[in-house]
Amino acid sequence: RDREFDLVVVGAGISGCVFASRASRELGMKTLLVDKRDHVGGNCYDFVNAKGFRVSQYGVHLFHTKHARVWEYVNRFSEWTPYEHRVKAAIEREDGEYEHGGRRYRIVGVPPNRDTINALFPEADLKTDEDARRWLDARRSVNENPKNGEESALTRAGAELYEAIFKHYTKKQWDKYPEELDASVLARIPVREDVDDRYFSDPHQALPKHGYTRIFENMIMGDPNITVRLNTDFFEHKDMLRSKARKFVVFTGPIDAWYASQGLPKLEYRSLRFFEEYHEGEDKTKPFFYQPCLQLNYPGPEVEHTRVVEYKHKPNQPREAREHAGTVVFKEYSCDHGEPYYPVPNPANRELYEKYRDMAAKEPGVVFVGRLASYKYFNMDQAFLNALETF
Repeated sequence: RDREFDLVVVGAGISGCVFASRASRELGMKTLLVDKRDHVGGNCYDFVNAKGFRVSQYGVHLFHTKHARVWEYVNRFSEWTPYEHRVKAAIEREDGEYEHGGRRYRIVGVPPNRDTINALFPEADLKTDEDARRWLDARRSVNENPKNGEESALTRAGAELYEAIFKHYTKKQWDKYPEELDASVLARIPVREDVDDRYFSDPHQALPKHGYTRIFENMIMGDPNITVRLNTDFFEHKDMLRSKARKFVVFTGPIDAWYASQGLPKLEYRSLRFFEEYHEGEDKTKPFFYQPCLQLNYPGPEVEHTRVVEYKHKPNQPREAREHAGTVVFKEYSCDHGEPYYPVPNPANRELYEKYRDMAAKEPGVVFVGRLASYKYFNMDQAFLNALETF
């Protein structure tokens, strides 16, 4: 109980585990790693549920990177199964081939590409990339400096694709229409003129063979220099925990949580709610799938959920799960309360974050690390790279 540590790291997600592991392996430092949850891995946490399916507690996670340094690093802690993620969207059409909830949908690829355009607008009859470029150019607005998400999407997609794929999905996800958000929000999603239907184009795309949680266990568990304390809220024991750190505290939580504990205002985030459903096919001797792909987005306003995820499609499922006569799906809804997932990028939040960033830079004995501390949306590989570089 009286033991002192070189570091006290708050949060056992990507940033916290990288810091604790690097500090031990490279510098021989002792770390006390605390997390208010009852598991390591942060939002990447996954597990095999009672029916034998490997599922993620905080939404589907896909690893992809163009950074050789990150790919080399994560391979130290896991075997990997090649997997290129493909997302489909269900667009309501009376003549759609897919039925869900009493409605008919046409299934198309996102990000939108030439095949997406042909599926939604058969009269376009696009045969080549040049055909697609001409079709898009005839519809794209010319705006070299888009001021918001709507202008950003219209410069790349044109009005028809914007209405079908971007507009209402953004409203459901953010509770704001694209015109109310920074241009950067919609700039993340490409519009392709070819038929590449991969969601990501990075050279390294894979799933951890034994799930994401195992990566973090391999990073920190069994290391004599790392002491892990779960179910521990840093702010309930702030003074005591800070006194344990000989060098400094590494804080990987929301930057505004640090200052909200001092009575200052909070930043705005979007969170997610997940509703789990179990389904079985009529023929109990055959594997059953609920939908045609791992992730099926619902961009339209006709349903409240943004997407349905069926983990059975993942190739790193236990073999028994892939042959199961049943399946588990998670319907995903966006909300404004709960675990912070997505920073809401608008001028007011940016101004408040910059105030906290300047205060954090002067905070004695504390280093703020990670997506929540940076008030930015990081992909997994960006979180690893940020932690490695900050370390």
